[in-house]
Amino acid sequence: MSVIKNIGAIAKGMSITFGEMLQPTTVENYPDGPGPLKGAQFQERFRGTHVLQRDENGLEKCVACFLCAAACPSNCIYIEAAENTAEQRISGAERYAKVYNIDYNRCIFCGYCVEACPTDAITHGHGFESATFNASALVYRKEQMLSPTPAHMGSNSVFNHADVEAGAPALPQAGS
Repeated sequence: MSVIKNIGAIAKGMSITFGEMLQPTTVENYPDGPGPLKGAQFQERFRGTHVLQRDENGLEKCVACFLCAAACPSNCIYIEAAENTAEQRISGAERYAKVYNIDYNRCIFCGYCVEACPTDAITHGHGFESATFNASALVYRKEQMLSPTPAHMGSNSVFNHADVEAGAPALPQAGS
């Protein structure tokens, strides 16, 4: 009797499989889609590659407090601090991160670094195309992660669309 039951279960499973084979294929238009994300669609809480944010004045938000590195369970964040001078101001605080590296070979995208940051300097962006054959290319430097403009002015492609479309103010020009 159990043999007949097993054959019936296999027949039912195969009927579902063959039914799905005859349905049209649903395809996301990822590699050739429009826009900067190439058709990829993200949830708001997607954790992609990290972004180092800037403040309203265009200075780096990171004050090299090392809390993100201390909170990281995989020990993939490396920071070297340096002092700001009156002539060369990198961040709004006394110190800044001279070197800020994240080793994506080890990163598990847990978000502990984002939660630990007191200045909201590090966030998860929506970058996802980081595959490579070279492991050393997965060590991202500060220059690769640094946001070109402050987040409220649209540097993150999903951050605050309403403000950006409403005409957020432009960045202050150097020397003005």
